[in-house]
Amino acid sequence: MYTYSLEHTNYLKKIRRDKIIVFTFRFLIISLFLITWEVLAGLGIINTFLFSSPSKIINTLINNKDLFKHIGVTLYEVFISFSLTTILGILISTIMWKHNLFSKVIDPYITIINSLPKVALGPLIIIWVGASTNSIIVMALTISLFATIINIYTGFISVDRNYITMLKSFNASKLDIYRYVIIPSNIVNIISTLKINISMSLIGVIMGELLVSKAGLGYLIMYGSQVFNLDLVISSIFILGIISYIMYFILDRVSKKLTIYS
Repeated sequence: MYTYSLEHTNYLKKIRRDKIIVFTFRFLIISLFLITWEVLAGLGIINTFLFSSPSKIINTLINNKDLFKHIGVTLYEVFISFSLTTILGILISTIMWKHNLFSKVIDPYITIINSLPKVALGPLIIIWVGASTNSIIVMALTISLFATIINIYTGFISVDRNYITMLKSFNASKLDIYRYVIIPSNIVNIISTLKINISMSLIGVIMGELLVSKAGLGYLIMYGSQVFNLDLVISSIFILGIISYIMYFILDRVSKKLTIYS
């Protein structure tokens, strides 16, 4: 049985207390916002036709029988685009790190493509790929992939050269350096990039759904705005916020585990 010193016990208590305080304030902020919103709507201070209300959102979510189908479509597209962005981003960054000449050739093109307004590419993507789920996934990839490559590759080449020099002095191979220095040194950077990719993938998917989809939360937003059903629009946005938080929460849990064991 483990016994802890008084200082360590107080430290653990402080960590638990801080977690409770953070959770309490997070809960209070969202609760206060929703209550204030509902009260202002009930008193007629805000126009519920334009801004809806929490009760109307709940009513819309309950009465929309196809809601889960639309949520499932969006989740599928986000999962595919997020997974492809993560795999391709790390893979291309690794190739650029391993082959310095290749990185010098391709680096300016990645920067240029990343700076292009992706909305302008939407019609071209639809023509090239077709008005389907594939075009939505490609749209999400164009938004998040190049930024991912830039962030991860920058982290790879920013590793302290002293660690690499030390391993080379022991005749370590390029693979050994990659496994024991580059990746462990970039765990935090990769996780931070993936957290950004959550929002980027959602943005790309919703943009694609606004253009071509006949299902998904983006479609509901477009349809709701066309028929002036702003309750449906705000409800869809509300669900997107929940999806984003759940994905962030899962990634945050994973990142803490990786940080502990790295």
